[in-house]
Amino acid sequence: MSESQPIRLAVVDDDPMVRAALKMMLGGSSGITVVAEAEDGEEALRVVPTSGADVVLMDIRMPVRDGLSATEELRRTHPDLKVIVLTTFDTDDMVLRALRIGAAGFLLKDTPPARLVEAIRTVASGQPMLSPSVTAQLIAAVTSDGSASQARDRARAAQAALELLTERERDVALGVARGLSNAEIAAELYMGVPTVKTHVGRLFTKLGVENRVQVAILVHDAQA
Repeated sequence: MSESQPIRLAVVDDDPMVRAALKMMLGGSSGITVVAEAEDGEEALRVVPTSGADVVLMDIRMPVRDGLSATEELRRTHPDLKVIVLTTFDTDDMVLRALRIGAAGFLLKDTPPARLVEAIRTVASGQPMLSPSVTAQLIAAVTSDGSASQARDRARAAQAALELLTERERDVALGVARGLSNAEIAAELYMGVPTVKTHVGRLFTKLGVENRVQVAILVHDAQA
């Protein structure tokens, strides 16, 4: 997508008031055009593919067809489509499931408008966006189960995995674990954003993970 073209956004939420508020707020943002809306996952599967949307704001809990099922199907048929999951809760296994089906972002519905606009732009550019609060809650949900011996085993495995990284890669991993975007990591480490993106790609390969939350979980386990 050319930077000169507006980001085409689809809004999927079963609450008409939420959809109206999001359309009003985001439709007036420079560089973002709302091209479609749907009230449930089933309608999303009908209207999003023909709308030309680049990014979808997807509520998880909806009647008829939930946001996870719709996200999975949209990602299967349109792998370039970016989906940001909107949640109203701090921790939920559905968000963990969404990680496995390729959601590109996770934000709480009470995220400030400026942050939401930033997330849409970040995801449209090909970078994932994870709310630090959601990331922290996801890590807590994943690592809270199990015995003390299992926690020790996870810690040893995570420490061994992180030892495979260079010092710079570990610095980037720590930034990812804090929920920072590539731009924020670049600013803190005095690196270019493309360099950070390269390091993140290497993290995925070396650590055998598929997304940034899994990196964060590994870092958390190693520090436990």
